[in-house]
Order: sequence, then structure tokens, then C-alpha cells
Amino acid sequence: MGVVNVTPDSFSDGGRFLDHDRAIAQGLKLLDDGADILDIGGQSTRPGSVAVSPAEEQDRVIPVIKALSDQGAVVSVDTYFASVMAAAIKAGARIVNDVTALEGDKNALGVVLESGVHVILMHMQGQPQTMQDNPVYDDVVDDVLDYLKTRVAVCQSAGIGLEKIAVDPGIGFGKTPDHNLEILSSLARFQQSGCPVVLGASRKSFIDRIAGPATADQRLGGSIAAVLAGLGQGVQIFRVHDVFETRQAIKIFNAIEKAGC
Repeated sequence: MGVVNVTPDSFSDGGRFLDHDRAIAQGLKLLDDGADILDIGGQSTRPGSVAVSPAEEQDRVIPVIKALSDQGAVVSVDTYFASVMAAAIKAGARIVNDVTALEGDKNALGVVLESGVHVILMHMQGQPQTMQDNPVYDDVVDDVLDYLKTRVAVCQSAGIGLEKIAVDPGIGFGKTPDHNLEILSSLARFQQSGCPVVLGASRKSFIDRIAGPATADQRLGGSIAAVLAGLGQGVQIFRVHDVFETRQAIKIFNAIEKAGC
């Protein structure tokens, strides 16, 4: 899953793809690099970010989603606003990627159900503005897994088929570096949700907090290390900024595993 942030303030590439033409070009590049899915977002959810209105978010992403969908791309819309979901689906999006696990907007679950699209349910403690202030868990893996299982059950009860749901433990969303490491070392447990697992660790700040100071675009090594940790534990979907390099690493990992069989 290749990331295209149509935003001025995302932590990794904020402002680079706010222009629609540049965002579309980046999406096409990621497809050429080997992306299976393009995840298009119009609002930063980095720690301390300021929320934008559904109308502004929609203005940012809909032209990009339509253009890339028209090119045959499988597009995911990264939003928690039901109105943006509905507009994105009309424009061709086939997946909703919601950092609030369909809790951020009372109409979100209904939009997903009625449209029949797939959905990614992510765990986040708190809100982006404050989520890193002092995140606390009894047991981060148990707590996050229990939450995701509950959200899956809610979706199923509403009529969304299990085959249309994936879960994301939400690396960096209301979690300390130690919490992130605990989750990354226990990713296999999230298969207990009964759904494919999504891992979004690409370029996140926990990498430099563990490995030393680095800007977002200097975190490729740490990002790939997290991907390979997930791959070894059965993670099915990786949300990344660096598609070419990540796919190369996965191919080599899989070749080594095959050779050892």
C-alpha cells in the first residue's frame, strides 16, 4: 500500500503532493514501483496535527482518487469523515482506511456497509492533537487486540462481512516507542482478529527515538526492518512511502525463506 498525502503538513511529505497533478503523478510512480494499493489522504494525523473540515479534505482528495481510479488503481481513502468516504467511493475508491475504526463519525459504518467496500480498522488512543501526551495501557498488545476484535465484531453485527475487514494496530498512534516495539514483536497475535493485518510503520518517529536522530526521509532502513519483522509474523499488508525499496526487501526475504525450506 503506497502512501500519497495530499496535505500541507503530513510528517513525512507534507506539501510535496498538495497539488493535484503532483499527487496523481506520485500515485502513478508508486504503481510503477509495485504498489498494489494507493492510500490517498487529505488530512494529517501526525501527533499534534490540526484537523481540517470534511469539505476541505474532500477538495484535496477527490480529484486525485478519481484520476488514479480511472487509471485502474485500487485506491484506499484515508479518512474518518463519512461524507468524504461517500464521495471517495463515488469517485472510485474501493477501500476505506479509518484511523478511528469507524468510530470517528456516526455515519461512517453505514457508508461502508451500504457501499460494500472493504475497510481497514485502526487502533488509536486519544486524538492526534494529544495522543502522544501520555499514552497508558494495562498491556498494550492485549488492549489493542481486544479493541480491534471488538470493532470487527461491531462491523460484523452491522452486516459487514469478515472478508471485507482488515485491522491495523496503529503504530505511533497514542503509543510510546516501547509500546510500538511490543506491538511489532507480537504482530502474529493480531491474526487472532480473523482479518488480514495492516502494518503502517513507514518513516515514523519511533525509528529515530530508538536508532538515533534522523529526518523522516532518513528512516528507510528502520522502516524496512519493521516491514521484515511483520513479514516474518504473517502481516499481509504494508502501508509504506518507499514502495520500490520495500518490495525489493520483501522479494529478497521471501527468496531466502524459500531457499531454506
